[in-house]
Amino acid sequence: MNNLKKLGLTALAGSLATTAAFAGALDVSGTAKIKYQSQHESETTGNSYSTDKAIGFSGSGDLDNGMTVSYGYTMTDAAFSSTSVKIDMGDAGMIGLGNGTDIAGIGKYDDVMPTAGEEVWDDVNADDNGVVDHSNVNQWGYEGSLMGATVSVAYTNNAATGSDKSIVLLSNDLMDGLQVGIGMGDKAGATVTTDQDHSTMWAKYTTGPATLGIQVSKIDNTLTTSDEDRNHIAASFAVNENLSVSYGLSTVEFGDTTKSDEDSAGFSASYTMGSITIGAVHNTTEAVAGTSTDDDSFTEVAVTFAF
Repeated sequence: MNNLKKLGLTALAGSLATTAAFAGALDVSGTAKIKYQSQHESETTGNSYSTDKAIGFSGSGDLDNGMTVSYGYTMTDAAFSSTSVKIDMGDAGMIGLGNGTDIAGIGKYDDVMPTAGEEVWDDVNADDNGVVDHSNVNQWGYEGSLMGATVSVAYTNNAATGSDKSIVLLSNDLMDGLQVGIGMGDKAGATVTTDQDHSTMWAKYTTGPATLGIQVSKIDNTLTTSDEDRNHIAASFAVNENLSVSYGLSTVEFGDTTKSDEDSAGFSASYTMGSITIGAVHNTTEAVAGTSTDDDSFTEVAVTFAF
């Protein structure tokens, strides 16, 4: 994105600081979007045309010990969306606190399959079945390198309901173009009967303009049989430096034998020309949440302007 404004900041040392001065920068960027959306014919969606916007603030500064601190704040449609504070410790990795955004752990890698737009399950219905999760309300996160692999750990204290904990290991060094990863975590429910174990693993391979991937995820409910197993495959292709297309398939199997498999498919395309991106998404889901008679779809065409 092009910056709306860049502010240089200099602060003299205070009584709690040991340095003579601090230098940093604050960047402001934003997007404006015009979009057409259409849901399944059985749903009432009102006016199909709308606009939305986003404004982001990002800042960074160097510390005397060689570390770097960075800050991010995002607003969408004049409402708070997410914020984060991260400390880059160099070879020792990154540690930070995020609110409204997954800065590490299994939530950051819930769906890493290639796409030119949205995930195949996104926006079709409110319940993202089979997609692993981690609370990102004031989430602590750490990412660093260990023997050639990336370690990503997250922790959220949910007070009376318990805590969310997760860890992800991924590697890009086994073979040129190949990324593999595995993650697992505990997600606290409103009561002990709704606590869940989440796990996922994936492989993604890029060769030339094409990227292929497969991801397998599992959600185990601690004291019930309402488990969810999800298999997702996807492929994307960069036609040229401006145009990309993708297609994916996702199937969720439910532990409850009275439910049907939920099958989703999605096509996305995006074309970028300078600061303008034109995107198209068409996702469909059969047997939403395991209900055989409930099918749904979502279509969007959007023009996004970056500033």
